[in-house]
Amino acid sequence: MNLIAVAWLALSEWAGIRVVDAATRQGVPLVELETVHRVRFVTDNDGFVAIGDPDLVGREVAFTVRSHGYEFAKDGFGFALARVVPKPGATIELAVTRRQLAERLCRLTGEGRWRDSVLLGRRTAASDVPARGRVAGQDSIQPVVHGGRWFCFWGDTLRLEYPLGLFRMAGATVDLATVQEPAFDLGGGLPYDYFVDPASGFARATIPIGERPEGVVWVNGYCSVPDAAGTPRMVAWYSRRASLETELEQGLCVWDEARAIMEPVKTLPAGDWRHPSGHPLEFAEEGAKWLLFGSPCCNVRAPASYEALLDPARYEAFTCEAIGADGRGAGRPELDASGAPRWRWQKELAPLDSKGEFEWLAKGALPPDHARFAPRDAAKRPSQDPPAKDPRSEDPTSKDSPSHSDTTEAERVQLHSGSVRWNEWRQRFVLIACQIGGAPSFLGEIWYAEARHPCGPFTTAVKIATHDRMSLYNVCHHALLDRDGGRTIHFEGTYTNDFSGNPDATPRYQYNQLLFRLDLAHPGLQPALTR
Repeated sequence: MNLIAVAWLALSEWAGIRVVDAATRQGVPLVELETVHRVRFVTDNDGFVAIGDPDLVGREVAFTVRSHGYEFAKDGFGFALARVVPKPGATIELAVTRRQLAERLCRLTGEGRWRDSVLLGRRTAASDVPARGRVAGQDSIQPVVHGGRWFCFWGDTLRLEYPLGLFRMAGATVDLATVQEPAFDLGGGLPYDYFVDPASGFARATIPIGERPEGVVWVNGYCSVPDAAGTPRMVAWYSRRASLETELEQGLCVWDEARAIMEPVKTLPAGDWRHPSGHPLEFAEEGAKWLLFGSPCCNVRAPASYEALLDPARYEAFTCEAIGADGRGAGRPELDASGAPRWRWQKELAPLDSKGEFEWLAKGALPPDHARFAPRDAAKRPSQDPPAKDPRSEDPTSKDSPSHSDTTEAERVQLHSGSVRWNEWRQRFVLIACQIGGAPSFLGEIWYAEARHPCGPFTTAVKIATHDRMSLYNVCHHALLDRDGGRTIHFEGTYTNDFSGNPDATPRYQYNQLLFRLDLAHPGLQPALTR
């Protein structure tokens, strides 16, 4: 069937509903419309759904309207219902009100991003044909600018042909000059040019790992640094795993320019923290240029050179943990004479992160005013943290040590993953991070905080996106897509029902990347802004 016939069929047979943002009148992706007999439609990137069901067209139908972070007006009985008559060849517009601070722009990856728009004749069929790479879903973005090109890598990648896809890191490049043009519409997604298998057309592995077939391979901490000759080299950390819990091998890998793959060059001891991780940040301090690592908190550093990144002895960890009599970590902070933690860069102990701080706060071992990576929830009442105890008189291994208190959990945010980036408009380091153990989602609440230093302290956080019993994790702020001098920023994250306890996966959106836009001048961010 040619494109003209497809367009005619779409316009003459399909009924359309478009959901728009009440403020911007832009289409909203990922809005669910569900009938009373559980027929569900999900808006595409343009906010459209196409309805061709004979029992739904030409008669009044009540659709429940729901969307993460957006709200549809409720009737007198409390139902968020749209009572409409879908008609072939016509489109009905519904408006939702955005309640979260971040605007959901589009789904970046996977097939069928404009499915309904094509069926309704709003886009040509060519705009939604299987993209180069033929990916149906992708997990966890890992971006890096290298050699003047923007590389994007992802973890587990789904295909339509079989339940098992690619588990050795798919990759693509994006033309930087194109996407950095102010007129480029980021709501239309990013023009990925995937590395593909020429035989199948499906995305190919960018870290094959030779003769070690067992397990999936995840790579993160991609960074581009000069070697001794001044040549840019791409370096990252890889982990070959049997499962989330079981690691088979970890080490460092380097981009082979000729073969366009990451080649393992050094294995590391199990559990060693001395490697790139998260979304690296270049930072000059103490007369040297460093790369800061960690997700989301910057708590590991190494000199910004190829030779240094390959040498575990050059890595340092940021911590305030005291050293015990046995030379190991004492499981409590080291305090100075004023009672403040003594934060320092050092090489012996592992870095302290949000999880570790959260545990110390719950035990009363860390003075609340000195937390760096466990920000207060700006919406909660302050000054309710448990009083700090003298950690020098406490046995951290005691069975009587309290677990997380309700107060700490309610008022502070335990950070799971994200990024720290410099923002020109705020003249601050901006943290965009996912929370673990949040509500209404365990791993889908996204927060904003800022600090004068990339290692914090991040004292107060504001929630900017929410997901009802769904996950959005491994978020990354793409500073190279900042607009308006940095006032408008963009970040993405992985959307899935996994880790949420919700058995219901969203069609087409499952395990794909969502892109968000945030205006840093939004009044709702005021509680998190540093003065």
